[in-house]
Amino acid sequence: MADPHRERKSSRDRRYRVVSPFFGLLPLDFLVTGEEHPCPYLPSLQAREELFAAADLHAELYHDLMDLGFRRAGTIFYRPVCRSCAECRPLRVPVSEFRPTKSQRRVLAKNQDTEVVVRAPRFTQEKFRIYSDYLRTHHGSAEATTPEEFQRSLYTSPVATLEFEYRIRGRLVAASIADVSSRSLSSVYVYYDVGVDSRSMGTFSAMREILFCAEHGIPFYYLGFHVADCPAMSYKARFRPNEILSPDLNWIRQSLPARPPAVSA
Repeated sequence: MADPHRERKSSRDRRYRVVSPFFGLLPLDFLVTGEEHPCPYLPSLQAREELFAAADLHAELYHDLMDLGFRRAGTIFYRPVCRSCAECRPLRVPVSEFRPTKSQRRVLAKNQDTEVVVRAPRFTQEKFRIYSDYLRTHHGSAEATTPEEFQRSLYTSPVATLEFEYRIRGRLVAASIADVSSRSLSSVYVYYDVGVDSRSMGTFSAMREILFCAEHGIPFYYLGFHVADCPAMSYKARFRPNEILSPDLNWIRQSLPARPPAVSA
């Protein structure tokens, strides 16, 4: 019997083929369409995704997939295909053109004493404690209720991934995860000690990741989905200039001012 959640994909449709400088033409006829569910960003709407799972995926191929609107969560790669909404739009920053705002420069100055170490991701109980406290305080959530779930959600990756550790006088205060290729660094997640809220670690980690791109000749920094009407996501537009992926899969430079932030970083 045919899988009711699998829809026929045509390689003639630009959305269903990868044209890669590394791998050539690859059809995406293996995608599965998930069930509709309440949207996590705009709760009054229903969301659904096209997705696939992979135990191992080349970093350059993942970059090509991001240019088709895909993101990664653990070993699942997905993109929204909602019936009545197209507000989840990938956003990226051209690194060589990035100029920090006055507010962002203040965040850098505030964190001059923060040591940043970049290495392969590694799970520790200390990180699990910081992450759990962060979720409870900032999201009212128990998203990762066990160390095993935490490892699966953030420390299991089928692509090339880096972890940025942030320490103040030797004490771990934050960590951010990012996927890396020769063409992009893609932010996955950042979490931090609730005792350093005043340091704006979310903004600081993004700027440090942009600096890492500049130091290593990586041209683009991907921040994930931008949702203009979701306060928790709209902050991404403050990193300028930026480009947003249009529904027809073209990167469009944003010429309008960013909306005033509804929440602090």
